[in-house]
Amino acid sequence: MVFTKRTDTLSRHAGEISFPGGLADEGEDAASAVLREAEEELGLAAANVTLVGTLPPVHTRVTGILIVPFVGFLERDPRFTPNADEIADVLEFRLADLIAVGAESDFEYEGARFRTHLYEVNGHVIWGATARILWSFIDLLEQAEGSDGAVPA
Repeated sequence: MVFTKRTDTLSRHAGEISFPGGLADEGEDAASAVLREAEEELGLAAANVTLVGTLPPVHTRVTGILIVPFVGFLERDPRFTPNADEIADVLEFRLADLIAVGAESDFEYEGARFRTHLYEVNGHVIWGATARILWSFIDLLEQAEGSDGAVPA
């Protein structure tokens, strides 16, 4: 799975780990915005991404933005060319590794403590809306695979 670590200079969610994405431009549908943002942030050509569906929408608790998560697949390993103005690092984690470390936990951010899904992997912490989206995706996969909980790596 591909995540981005946002630069510390962004006005919203600076330094946080997120999925590629962003706000839709006026008159732009959500699917087009997702593909445009993936290209702007990571250099992924829209033709190389196959969108297969959406997950339930998620609100960010800090900024109140409604996120409509799309699930997409790449046929081959991409060469990421991150936009240095927005992306400090591109992070790739195996789904099985994320499943192994996922938990619901108390988390503190800017003096506020709240309960959230949390993934700590390779020294990185995925929390908040990104973790809730990831949790939703894993839950969907587990339901599709049956009651044994087996999901693809």
